[in-house]
Amino acid sequence: MPHIRVTVTDSELPADVRSALARGVTRLAVSVLHKSRARTVVHIDPVPAGHYFVDGEPLTGDRDAHVEVSLTLGTNSAAEKAAFIAAARELLSDLLGPLARSGVALHELHPESYGYQGVTQFEHYRRPTGAPAAPVAR
Repeated sequence: MPHIRVTVTDSELPADVRSALARGVTRLAVSVLHKSRARTVVHIDPVPAGHYFVDGEPLTGDRDAHVEVSLTLGTNSAAEKAAFIAAARELLSDLLGPLARSGVALHELHPESYGYQGVTQFEHYRRPTGAPAAPVAR
């Protein structure tokens, strides 16, 4: 159940590029990290370059991007994570052009501290396939 946030220093990022980024990182989450397409959420965050700082100074003249992925701890190998980072960098370059500083961060969250629709990942993985979610005690 990854949540993927792509920040791009271009507040006027065209809709077709935003869509291509969303489709591309979803494809990578599914093909490289073996995540569910239906449970993959992508948030594209175009920001003005002046809101993005390098060495304490606002970025000027360049486009940059950063990808952050929240995923469940222990569900991917080091090789899968490295492959995702490399493929995401290539996707960013293909869609946005040369990026000198782009980054990719995978945030692994403990399954008891990460959930979807009111159910922790711990409970999700414990349930038999196809079983409904247990009601959340209040």
